[in-house]
Amino acid sequence: MSDKLQVGIIGLGGIARTHMPGWLASEYAEVSAGCDINPQILPEWGGTHGVSKLTTEPLELIQDPDIDIVDVCSPNMYHTEQVVAALEAGKHVICEKPLAPTPADIRKMITARDRSGKLLMTAQHFRFRGVSQAVKEEIGAGALGEIYHARSWMLRRSGLPVRPTFIYRQHSGGGPTIDIGVHILDLTLWLMGHPQPVAVSGVARAALAKRPGAFTSWGRTPIPEDIDVEDFAAALIRFDNGATLSLEVSWLLHHNTDGEDARIWLYGTEGGCEWPDALFLANNYETQQLYNRTLKLTQDAMEPHALECFEFARAVAEGLPSPVPAEESLYVQTILDGIYKSQIASREVEISVAV
Repeated sequence: MSDKLQVGIIGLGGIARTHMPGWLASEYAEVSAGCDINPQILPEWGGTHGVSKLTTEPLELIQDPDIDIVDVCSPNMYHTEQVVAALEAGKHVICEKPLAPTPADIRKMITARDRSGKLLMTAQHFRFRGVSQAVKEEIGAGALGEIYHARSWMLRRSGLPVRPTFIYRQHSGGGPTIDIGVHILDLTLWLMGHPQPVAVSGVARAALAKRPGAFTSWGRTPIPEDIDVEDFAAALIRFDNGATLSLEVSWLLHHNTDGEDARIWLYGTEGGCEWPDALFLANNYETQQLYNRTLKLTQDAMEPHALECFEFARAVAEGLPSPVPAEESLYVQTILDGIYKSQIASREVEISVAV
């Protein structure tokens, strides 16, 4: 047995493939087990990656005494059970976003993590882009002063994934709010320094997915009529420090974009900035001049999905904190859950991130 940390992956579909290069690049870890409910993909996946421990039962992988790290890449609604079981089995866990479909589920994970003493990380790969790291550093150096407002959106013109694990609530827990909203919201809150959210006014609706002839450009595929999640959501979030955030997410929108438009604007007392163009704006109040600057960035050394796994292995091996702790995901999911609650109530709702 290698002296490297042994990694077992649950859910060997699309997102797991983006994790593999990070594990392969790590000096601390290696993948030695895989699990998927579809037995037909196991032989090919195992042969490709030189992994012989293969199973269709997540608990079998979780309870394997040789496994040190469990990488959860299963659909959203299965995260809580698998993450809690892995932590209780004494494993470190990295879990794909969203960490869990509800704030209550994340609190269960935090309790299990604290009992186990192991690391728990949410795989929020936007944070690991070079531009994100560079913008975060500039903000930390005071480029924006106090951030008092933000605008974030992640919009697709016709990019609804028609797989059952996305379009049926029993597997996904929600539509683009929980699928892609989690990406842009997590990054925004991280750049803002995680002010505490106190209220959400939001809407979440199927504006286009239910109309006759609805389709997605992803394969020019018709959208099943029984889709039961939203295709659009928007919200205004208020924070305890007086800051506000406007958020928009959609899989289907008559929006001028080629593929996906993901963008963040942050507005502070000393300046503003835009992600992902790394554009910073400020005023010279003595000369009454406006000036802009754009950060010069080097090419990312590793694809962000891979880098998050690479960094998690390093954190486990070197005894470092979780790169994306569950408490920060609790902020994200509390807001997203608040959007759904506000839609039902038809009014602003108060929220709390208390563990």
